[in-house]
Amino acid sequence: MKVSRLGLGMMSYGDPAAQVWALPEERAEPIVRRAVEAGITFFDTADMYSDGQSEVITGRLLGRFFGRRADYVLATKVFYPTGPGPNDRGLSRGHILSAVDASLRRLRTDYVDLYQVYRFDPETPVEETMAALGDVVRAGKARYVGASGMPAWQLGKMQAAAAAAGSARFVSVQTRYNLVNREDERELLPMCRDMGVGVIPYSPLARGLLAGTRGRDGTGTTVRSSSAHAERPEDFDVFEDLRDVATKRGTRPPVVALAWLLAQGGVAAPMLGATAEAHIDDAVQALHLELDGKEVQALQARYLPRLSVDCS
Repeated sequence: MKVSRLGLGMMSYGDPAAQVWALPEERAEPIVRRAVEAGITFFDTADMYSDGQSEVITGRLLGRFFGRRADYVLATKVFYPTGPGPNDRGLSRGHILSAVDASLRRLRTDYVDLYQVYRFDPETPVEETMAALGDVVRAGKARYVGASGMPAWQLGKMQAAAAAAGSARFVSVQTRYNLVNREDERELLPMCRDMGVGVIPYSPLARGLLAGTRGRDGTGTTVRSSSAHAERPEDFDVFEDLRDVATKRGTRPPVVALAWLLAQGGVAAPMLGATAEAHIDDAVQALHLELDGKEVQALQARYLPRLSVDCS
């Protein structure tokens, strides 16, 4: 499956009543239009974003901007609760088969190109999950399956179960990867490169930190950045180096941060969380920026490993 070099994450579009920083459809439309005009054809959502409203908006807008279903790559996810019952969540066969049908209705399509498990489910045998995903693919409701937010050992366990059953294996994995979140360089990224699994980084700008929307004192300049998790002091050291490189290049920090990410081996398409048309413009500039060795060294020099990894 081929995807555009950049993807657009649709989590930012939905019901403000469900997520205070979510943009309603009328505000999302010009941003998605700008993305389409820039050549982005890869779009990612999930059934639990804004209680399903993100999928509804995604289906409407993509149907409006593309003439054919085959002209864009559509991804969604399953795992988190979509209802009050114990079977309205997780990666059991029952939930997967019900959830994919509900997602297709909201997205107004007969199939998704990529159906992803949002997280590892310790309550369900991996054999059951991978068999169910294989059935989803065989039924034509998804072309491929992928994973998200899991360490290498969990990905490997699920891939092995699929291989043993002759079922569909993951072709991609979404992971938090950016200049201040590089823990996956130890195991997950090398594993994905070896297995031919495409890496789809989410939060490529660290919830806005690498765009300069947050300060060391925890203040934010946007609704989303104001509600973001607290970052480490050393992460702002990395941002200062990023800002220096960007200034010398005559561009903005997010352009340089995305250029660095795009150059990492195995990265298929960073998933943008754009809430303004200018965010799309920055990302497109990054496609044409090639960093030299000294700049890369400066960007990476002050990174410090984390004691734990946050997959939220």
